[in-house]
Amino acid sequence: MQTPPLGRVLVVDDDPTVAEVVAGYLDRAGYDVDRAADGPAALDRADEHGPDLVVLDLMLPGMDGLEVCRRLRARGPVPVIMLTARGDEDERILGLEVGADDYVTKPFSPRELVLRVESVLRRARAATAPKPAGPLRAAALTVDPTARRAAKAGVELALTIREFDLLSFFLRHPGRAFSREELMQQVWGWDFGDLSTVTVHVRRLRGKIEDDPAAPRLIQTVWGVGYRLDPGPGSGPHGDATRSDRAPEVPRPDRVPEVPQPDPAPDIPRPDRAAADWTRPRA
Repeated sequence: MQTPPLGRVLVVDDDPTVAEVVAGYLDRAGYDVDRAADGPAALDRADEHGPDLVVLDLMLPGMDGLEVCRRLRARGPVPVIMLTARGDEDERILGLEVGADDYVTKPFSPRELVLRVESVLRRARAATAPKPAGPLRAAALTVDPTARRAAKAGVELALTIREFDLLSFFLRHPGRAFSREELMQQVWGWDFGDLSTVTVHVRRLRGKIEDDPAAPRLIQTVWGVGYRLDPGPGSGPHGDATRSDRAPEVPRPDRVPEVPQPDPAPDIPRPDRAAADWTRPRA
C-alpha cells in the first residue's frame, strides 16, 4: 500500500541545479513536489495545485521573491520559506515582514531545509486546528482562537499566522515574562533559528495593537529577559477581572499639592525605557 504524501511543496528557483537538489530531498522525505522557475509561473502553479508550503527563492527573473510572497499571502495563508543568497539582516527581515514564515541562506544544507519544511508545516497545521478555549481578552483586545480572529476596540486586526499565534500566547499568559528562546519554542515549535525572528514579529505585532508602537504599553520589553504582556487592571485571559496588588489611592483634603521642581540634570536612559530601541533591528 502506497503511503500518502506528507504534503505538497512548490519549489520556486531559477537555478535548475538548486531546484533539482531541493526537490529531490523533499521527494525522498515523502513530499509531493512541484517546481517553477519564475514568479508568474509560481503563481500559476499555486493557483492550479494549491501547495501546502512554498520554498521560494528571493532573486527571481521578472518578479522577485518578495513580490511573489506578497501575492501568495494575499491569496491565502500558505506558509513560505524564503531562500536567499544574501546574508545581511535587512534582507532577511524584509522577507519576514512581507509574510515569509522562515528563511534559509544559501549555501544551505538540503537536510536542514527538509527539517524546516517539516517544522513550518507542523506549526501551520497546529495553528489551523480548532481550540476549545473561549475568546481571550486584554485591554481593548479580543482574540477568538477557534475562529482565528482578532480585534482591537471592535475593529478586526489583519494578523499573519505568526502574529496571531504570538498574540494568543501572550493573552494566555498575561504578566509573565518570556525569553525569545521560549517564545520561539512554545509559540512556533522551533528548536533552532535566528532570535531576530522573534524581535521582528514583536515589532510588527506592536505596530498593529499598540496606540503608540514607539512607546508600547501592552507588550513590554523586559530588559535582559525578553517580553511580557501587561494587560492592565480589569482584564484577564478570558475577560475576567484581575485583582490589583495596589489599593486605589484615596484623595486627602489636607494634602498639599507638590510643586514641580526643575530637573537640574539630563535624564539618563534606563533599560525599562528602551523598548523601542530594543526591538529595532541593528543595521
